[in-house]
Amino acid sequence: MSDVRHVLVLPDRDAAEEVAGELADRFGVTEEPQLVRDALAGEDDAEDAQWLVVVEDPSGRLNASALDAFASEYEGWLEAP
Repeated sequence: MSDVRHVLVLPDRDAAEEVAGELADRFGVTEEPQLVRDALAGEDDAEDAQWLVVVEDPSGRLNASALDAFASEYEGWLEAP
């Protein structure tokens, strides 16, 4: 089975850091999620940047709809693969 990677899109860094911290508690994620700043195309202003939380899921055990619902609590969403 190939490695699965989930990408949660969050509105700001604070939300992304909170989500990353909660992933271990809520979903038992053992690997540290990766936080990535995603500047929107053509935007220089840091305020317009979204933050991505990249979660490695080598065993493919995380539920995508549960992750999407979790991200939506922080005004975010799960990026479709």
